[in-house]
Formats: sequence, structure tokens, C-alpha cells
Amino acid sequence: MSTPTTIGVIGAGQLARMMIPPAVELGVTIKVLAEAPGMSAGLAATAVGDYRDEATVLDFARTVDVITFDHEHVPQHVLHALVDAGVPVHPGPDALLYAQDKLVMRRKVAELGLPVPDWAAVESADELGAFLDAHGGRAVVKTARGGYDGKGVRVVDDKGGADDWFQALAEDGRGGALLAEELVDFTRELAQQVARRPSGEIVAYPVVETVQKGGVCAEVIAPAPTAGEPAVAVDGAGTTVAEVARDIAVRVAEGIGVTGMLAVELFEARDGRVLVNELAMRPHNSGHWSIDGAVTSQFEQHLRAVLDLPLGDVRPRDPWTVMVNVLGGPVGESLQQRYPQAMAAHPAAKLHGYGKESRPGRKVGHVTVSGADLDRVLAEARAAAAFFEG
Repeated sequence: MSTPTTIGVIGAGQLARMMIPPAVELGVTIKVLAEAPGMSAGLAATAVGDYRDEATVLDFARTVDVITFDHEHVPQHVLHALVDAGVPVHPGPDALLYAQDKLVMRRKVAELGLPVPDWAAVESADELGAFLDAHGGRAVVKTARGGYDGKGVRVVDDKGGADDWFQALAEDGRGGALLAEELVDFTRELAQQVARRPSGEIVAYPVVETVQKGGVCAEVIAPAPTAGEPAVAVDGAGTTVAEVARDIAVRVAEGIGVTGMLAVELFEARDGRVLVNELAMRPHNSGHWSIDGAVTSQFEQHLRAVLDLPLGDVRPRDPWTVMVNVLGGPVGESLQQRYPQAMAAHPAAKLHGYGKESRPGRKVGHVTVSGADLDRVLAEARAAAAFFEG
């Protein structure tokens, strides 16, 4: 059986954009179904259309050998239509469901015996109130679908704190529940990425530390400092934070049959537990450091996995790599207009622009710096990114 050579990506955001260079280097044809003209990955867009429409997606799929994604929002009926038409889809609909619905994900991760925050599906203010009473009067509430970068997530201390979301569910006509979770006392947030190919081979990147600002990832440190310290293991035996994180992500990938890149966002709790927070089945912001900092970037790795090719080396190229997101960007200017100053001041920094217009809070690019001294690497990455602040 010949290896497929044309990859179709549904969605034309910055993740699809960053799949283009490794596809070119591998000699693989990449085609993109964009939601609208002028999107981040528009230079590879061969079609523009609604990813929620079966006919549109099937027409696009006929031009490629395999389908993958820039985001998790393609409806299940469209995904199953692709599978029924004989199109290889990675990750498949049965796996992708767990990234689309947080309640379904929580049930599955708990079923796999993996550690999660205490949680409940709540369908009313009274049920939310009961959860609050059992958890010290405060909790995190999330919409089951559609939230990202801090959207669809809030901390509440009153049973009426999510009344607007309950009302929206009722008006939608489908009903449903919200996810209520304990407010975890965590020391930091981590992310563990693994790649898995259809034949079952799996590799794990070093666990990284992520720093959030306003619910949006602002910085990533690879590998996570002090990841070699002890943590509460999944099976009850003492082991390190890095080993626990890797074990959790591998068990998730194998347990739900993920193909391609998987990012497991984690809390490192003050009591030593490492808890599953969110899942993403695609290249992820926490892995952008790997473009410059690892032997094989997450984007090349995703393409390898989707094509069922042997997976690449995940070792870091340097002791430390720091990625800082450019959030918002310069007002009235493009990132490129500020490149000369940034490049002159920080020649070791790698600059990545997403072809997006500046907007408060929007991820418009990132900066990566690698080296042997973490304090110096972190300072230089922050200073380089500061050239692009509004």
C-alpha cells in the first residue's frame, strides 16, 4: 500500500499555517479548507467553505488522501460522513469527540482511571448550588462545548453565577448540562504532548510548564523546571512529575485511540497530584517551542503521524527553550514592521508571525529563544516579545 502524499487540513488558522513548512520540506502536498478568505493559512487554501456542511467537506476530501484538522469544531455528522465515504480521518470522530465535549471527556478520563479534579454535570442552579456547598463555596464552571483560551470558563461562588449559561442551553432547545469542577489549589500548569500514529507507535515530548494570562497561554518553558521532583503517581507508586505526566498522556492517547498530536493540559496540585484539565487533538500552543527547540517539531510530527510514517526524535536541541506568545500586537502596524528593531536587539530570538491583524488579546505570533541558562533565555524571550506590544 502506497503512502498518502496529499494532506487536507480543515480550518485555516495559525496551526494550519505552521503545518505548511514541514509539509514542503517532506515533499508532501498540503491543501486547506478555509472558513473564509484571508485567513492565517490562506496561502495554502485550495477551497473556501463551511466545515459544518457535509457536501462541502466531502467535495474537499475528494482532492486529498487523508484529512486532519486545525481545530476540533467539525461536527460529528460531518466526520462520520467522511469515514463512511472511505476517507482516512486523523484523529477519527470517536477520538475527537473527547476534545469536543468536556463532559464526555471527563467521563472517559475518569473511566481510564486517570486523575481529574472532582467534577459533576449540573443542569440547574440548584445542582450547581449543591456542588458549591460540597466544595467550600467556590467552583469552576465550564460550558461543555466551544470554550477555548479562557472563553466558556468562569469561577463562581453563588448558585446563580451561571444562570446566563443555563438560559442559553434552554433557549438552544437541546438542553444539556454544564461542567462544575473543584477549584484546584495548583502550583502551576503543565502540558504533556504525545504523538501516535495509526499503527500504534507513540512518542512523548518533554513535559512543559505553561503560564496563563487572562485564560490565554502567554509563556511556555521547555522542559518544565523541577519536573524530576516526586509526584503522586496514577498507580499509587511514587515517581516524578515528568513520568506521571507522560504516563497520563500515553494512557489517554491509547485509551481513546488518538492519531496525530495530542496535548494534555494538566494541573500540578499543591498536594502533589497531577490532574488532567483539558485535551487537544492537534498541534497545540504549548508545543510551539518545538519548532526551534526540538529535533522534530510538533507540526512535522503531526504530519508524520497522520501519514502513518515513523515518528521523529522528540529530544530538545538545547537545555532550555522558552516560547512567549505575542498577544494583541502593535496597534496600527504589522509585526513585520517591528522586525528590524527586534532582530537587531535579539539576533538569537526566532520570530514567528501568523499573518493576523492586531487585536487585544489575540495570538498574532510568538517568539522563541533557546540556551543553557534558563534565567537568561526567559529574559531574552520576554524582551524580544516586548518589541511587538501595543
